[in-house]
Amino acid sequence: MRPSSSSSDVFAGVLARGGVAARVDGAAWVRALLDFELALARVQTRHGVLSAEQLAEIEAACTVELDAAAIGVEAAAIGNPAGAVVAALRAVTDAPVHHGATSQDAVDTAAMLVTKRALGPLLGDLRGAANAAAALAAEHRATPIMGRTLLQRAKPTTFGLKAAGWMLALDEAADALGRVPLAAQLGGPVGTLGEIAVAPRDGAGDAATALAIAADLARELGLDAPLLPWHTLRGRIGELAGALGVAAGAVGKAARDITLLAQTEVGEVQEARGGGSTSMPHKHNPIAAVSALGCALQAPGLVATLLAAQIQEHERAAGAWHSEWRPLTELLIATGSAAAWLRASLDGLDVDADRMRVDGDTGAATALVDRALEHR
Repeated sequence: MRPSSSSSDVFAGVLARGGVAARVDGAAWVRALLDFELALARVQTRHGVLSAEQLAEIEAACTVELDAAAIGVEAAAIGNPAGAVVAALRAVTDAPVHHGATSQDAVDTAAMLVTKRALGPLLGDLRGAANAAAALAAEHRATPIMGRTLLQRAKPTTFGLKAAGWMLALDEAADALGRVPLAAQLGGPVGTLGEIAVAPRDGAGDAATALAIAADLARELGLDAPLLPWHTLRGRIGELAGALGVAAGAVGKAARDITLLAQTEVGEVQEARGGGSTSMPHKHNPIAAVSALGCALQAPGLVATLLAAQIQEHERAAGAWHSEWRPLTELLIATGSAAAWLRASLDGLDVDADRMRVDGDTGAATALVDRALEHR
């Protein structure tokens, strides 16, 4: 099934740079919801819950094109988009689509799939920015520059050490983000695996088969298999949010330094492709670093919303779960866009070593650069 979508966001060129936005748009979410339904049917067929004929019907149903905007409108009927997707599939087949699952199973698993697919370009840009910072660190390992503390001139350091700090923060953020577990969700209405393994007609089923189906679903989708359904255990979302927020912070720190070093009165760096002005043609704005900051600064509020949503009642939340969807999507876009912009800023950053030059012993700083690069 090929969901269709369109965008009229006039800010996308700045706030949705890189490859993440296309991986988390409406079409991507619909695709992930369909992937859940198809994977569930395939796994249930392997375990004898559905027949081969029923699976074939479900697979055929999943070739019908769905419009993401229409799914969004129809989601209001039950309060989430999974209901609209399931309704669309049931309109074209009598096979037991979504058998034994609940809508949150579909949406949570889709969220993990969307996240996994978005992390590809996001981590690529984080690593690319770190590589560019590493190249600057190596080239300018001994280039002296005045260190600043509290925005005031302090003591000499090297530009290489500054760049090595950017590199290390970006590498560590990417490592942490890559370690976040992305788990499938399958629990049924109240997280007991209910009728997951019960054949639609004969009523047979057992807990062992249901557990096997849940584990196989995760493998089918390339996700982690949780010990228990996590409908209201939202630590995974919190951990993901925190890792994305830290990554955005690492990007923002480097971008902030670049904007300060690029001030006309300082002039120690300049972006290879600066931005102009509608009223001042003489300006060479560090637009990539500025845009990276504009994206990164959105992250803390989005992280806070996702952390607040962890407090959920009983077996299924009334509102807190719903509050996660858009902030998670926006946090992925903001962090991914920030990383893409920083990579653009660091690639080919022009360094004016003469403007940086300052007298003083920088041997210790140079040694630290070498240490950081050796351990990378």
